[in-house]
Amino acid sequence: MLEPAYQADVVIVGAGVAGLSAAHRLTSAGVTVAVLEAAPWAGGRMSTEKVDGFRLDRIGQLLSTAYPELRLTPGLDGLVLRPFAPGVLLHGDGRHHRVDAPAGAGGARGALHAVRALASAPRGMPGARGGPVAGAASRRKFRVLSGAGQGAAPRVARAGAPIGGAVDQARLGAALTRLANVPVDRLLARPELPAGQALAARGLPARTIDGFLRPLLAALLCDPALTTSSRCADLALRAFAAGRLCVPEGGAEMLPELLARTLPAGTVHTGVRVTSVATTSVTTAEHGEFRCRAVLLATDARAAAELLPGLRVPDFHPVTVVHHTTDEPPRTGSALLLDADRGGPVAHTAVISEVDPSRAPAGRVLVSSTVLGPPPPDLDTAVRTHLARLYGTSTRAWETLAVHHTREAVPAMRPPHDLRRPVRLLAGLYVCGDHRDTSTVQGALHSAHRATTAILRDLGSAVPMHRADPVPTTRAA
Repeated sequence: MLEPAYQADVVIVGAGVAGLSAAHRLTSAGVTVAVLEAAPWAGGRMSTEKVDGFRLDRIGQLLSTAYPELRLTPGLDGLVLRPFAPGVLLHGDGRHHRVDAPAGAGGARGALHAVRALASAPRGMPGARGGPVAGAASRRKFRVLSGAGQGAAPRVARAGAPIGGAVDQARLGAALTRLANVPVDRLLARPELPAGQALAARGLPARTIDGFLRPLLAALLCDPALTTSSRCADLALRAFAAGRLCVPEGGAEMLPELLARTLPAGTVHTGVRVTSVATTSVTTAEHGEFRCRAVLLATDARAAAELLPGLRVPDFHPVTVVHHTTDEPPRTGSALLLDADRGGPVAHTAVISEVDPSRAPAGRVLVSSTVLGPPPPDLDTAVRTHLARLYGTSTRAWETLAVHHTREAVPAMRPPHDLRRPVRLLAGLYVCGDHRDTSTVQGALHSAHRATTAILRDLGSAVPMHRADPVPTTRAA
């Protein structure tokens, strides 16, 4: 029998980081791939708007140097990560309090030393500034560069600190150290509760939980109510304890851009809307049918369910990112600033141009702030008022560059949450994305890793691979 013609061995629907990383793994194995993206550009939710020389992320998700898939994913060799100053900066009781590791300490042991240092630090002593990530973190496949901020460091206060006194700080450091060294399998075997309820079982005082862990987890999970599974919260805290919070140099779009740029020419096709899928073909609105040996859905959860109605659509956490510019940078350097008092709409904020100078024109300052949950009425006024309190400076003269509201920004991970939802639906039909794993960049990349492993296993080494045919230029009859 004559074999039918195939446009590609595998058609991937969706050109976000999950779909693009899957394409890399498949092409590296000799499989021909066509990536079809409905939008005019690749990247999905990891997009960056350019305004007057500023690079403004639409969703301010935080990355961690401890994410394994950032160093395991083909195509991300050129990724440059810009870390925040070690730890975080807390605003509580009208003052700034730094919870960090000394410069050059990238993990949990540094965190333990840091909280001990906080306990003995004299009032008004400057906190440690951000520096290069040392040790294992700096030897990873991607590059980690130090923050560029040179502003005056905020003081570290002993009395009234949100994390408590010297004993409480030491207990927090010990807890982070233990968490950083717990194997992932053991974390996933723990009893599962909403993260907010599980914090009470940490053995830490209420002041440390409310003043530090709750605002930190809200920022890491994009979940202000902490309804997320405690297992997912443990993974987020483990990454915080073992690595450094960071952003990609040049904006969030750099991850999909690097992946797309290093794929074989003609692999990614934008502006192609898929209307139906099967195990051996997909149908598009613009170009008719694509024949293939397998189909991988790498869209967001809602788009995947529209193509396969049996797939579950989770709830989502909305995220709003507000970008301002000002002539004078707030004196917080390259720190990530959290509100320990939770007294306004801003969950976390940073002078992002101090962390990554490429995001602002020379001599300009970019402040990026994230609001979690539904935005309040008169968002700009509410955010400016809150930022004035957090930074201790007037914000009336700040210029608003952009406000990006994403209603379905992050899939909710409420318990019971399966962190390894099936990626193989049946032979020839697969699905990946952050809605199949954890709702993070790490989760999106890891789900793609699992999906491509299943595809290659099903295709088998005996299956001959076909040269990819060009995309049709006219609608099929």
